Amino acid sequence: MHAELIIKGASVVTMNPDQPRAQAVAVAEGKILAVGSDADIVEMIGPATRVVDAKGATLSPGFVEAHMHVFGGGASLGHLQLTGMKGAAMIRAAVQAHALAQPDAKVLYAQGADYDMLDGAAFDRHLLDSMVADRPLAIVTFDHHTMWVNTKALEVTGLLQGKTLGPGNEIVMGADGLATGELREVEAFGPIDVYAGEDRNSLGLSTGGEPNPAPSDEDRKADRETIKRGLDWCARHGITSIHNMDGNLYTLDLLKEIEAEGDLSCRIKVPFHFKNFMSIDMLEKASMMHETYTGDWINSGMVKVFCDGVSETYTAFMVDDYADRPEFKGDPLFSQAQFNELAIEADRRGLQIAVHSIGDGAVRRVLDGYEAARTANGPRDSRHRVEHIEVIHSDDLPRLAELGAIASMQPPHVPGLLDFPEEPARGRFGPERWHLSFAWRSVKNSGAHVVFASDWPVARVDVLAGIQAAVTRTPWEPDLPDQSFTVLEALSAYTLEGAYAEHAEDRKGQLKPGYLADLVLLSADIETIAPQEIGTVSPVLTICGGRVTYET
Repeated sequence: MHAELIIKGASVVTMNPDQPRAQAVAVAEGKILAVGSDADIVEMIGPATRVVDAKGATLSPGFVEAHMHVFGGGASLGHLQLTGMKGAAMIRAAVQAHALAQPDAKVLYAQGADYDMLDGAAFDRHLLDSMVADRPLAIVTFDHHTMWVNTKALEVTGLLQGKTLGPGNEIVMGADGLATGELREVEAFGPIDVYAGEDRNSLGLSTGGEPNPAPSDEDRKADRETIKRGLDWCARHGITSIHNMDGNLYTLDLLKEIEAEGDLSCRIKVPFHFKNFMSIDMLEKASMMHETYTGDWINSGMVKVFCDGVSETYTAFMVDDYADRPEFKGDPLFSQAQFNELAIEADRRGLQIAVHSIGDGAVRRVLDGYEAARTANGPRDSRHRVEHIEVIHSDDLPRLAELGAIASMQPPHVPGLLDFPEEPARGRFGPERWHLSFAWRSVKNSGAHVVFASDWPVARVDVLAGIQAAVTRTPWEPDLPDQSFTVLEALSAYTLEGAYAEHAEDRKGQLKPGYLADLVLLSADIETIAPQEIGTVSPVLTICGGRVTYET
């Protein structure tokens, strides 16, 4: 049989222990025909075969983005990006230029702010008023857990006098009895997104529900275009499979429409988002989504949950007190009994569970819930997930492997690496926790599966930058454990481990045939260049299910 596409002269990383290396790959009809030497594959060249000479560059399985938000990420591509900026003057100039360029935006959004952009000073509504006073302005932190807004934004949304919110959410109030402009967590800043008309792309996070009222045909078209921008952005970065960590039935339906239009460029899994105000019978909807969407390109079958917030705003839940805030551990979003009930029922239904868990207290609560589910339902190949694990208690380190849980972690998030500031996260954890902070190596050595991702738009969706971060990671102090990965370990965490996390095998334990033709050809061999230069490498060709979805 002749191949439709042959990539030869490559440094092929197969992730197959029986044939770890090759030079060439042949693809036809959405599947890989053969993997071998150039001499082996050349025999499959026919009159219509396209042959690509990789010139020694890495050819890898397609990247799996195991934790991201494609709808919100697509929307953020139209917002001002503040990543790397410092000082009020620089931010003010960028915001005012953006305001001039976006005269019709109901809310001016600026993304990617860090908590130390003002060198220790704090954002408040008065500072934002000095940038733009006559239009709503919202500055969103890189982790999307805090939003700073100006007075106009507070006025038009009725938040200036504050509002009673659920646990873990806060409108920070000033001594004058008015909101300072700092809004912590989605329940606090959700009204800003609603006013802006940007709430549909975040409904999976904010409510877990569907748009009400139902979107117009024009709105649906606009939302499809937003998602397609996100999907295309992923394909440009070598991503062939996405684990979307928010979503709802509306998102799945839009993806089905995009697929029908022939514009679906990545495989995607969309969860049902269970909120702490929901009753357990809402999992019936999760089961319905799972039964409705079961394909290799669009599927569900996952329940996403938030157990805590982030350390920067003291909303992460810790086992012991914060290092810089004695007698405070943070407040979990679920009681242990409530989470156990959720875990037991979701597991009974055969659903995978993925839980945002930043603090070691949240990680422990989630593992306790997974243990309760195993006790109640018996062991199964559930592959339940713990998302982020920015810090884990030593007592809980072996429990990940014991419970068959997956550690889903993000190399670009480490304070001091790439675009992320060292403070305030390091100070929140304190030296006594540093040895098990962002501890990929310790988790892997414990026997647990470790899968890597970016959490886009929290961090840039750039797998090569993530691999660089994982490989070049150095301890915060000389006597701390080395948590770095090798290049191949990091590449595996972005490919093979991601496929494992999404159950991408057939009944024989082999990758489903369609997934085998998910490939990415890079611009260089990432094993031979300097580790500090891996982030400069880029995808040249992205192939999903045998179809080219991106090409330089």
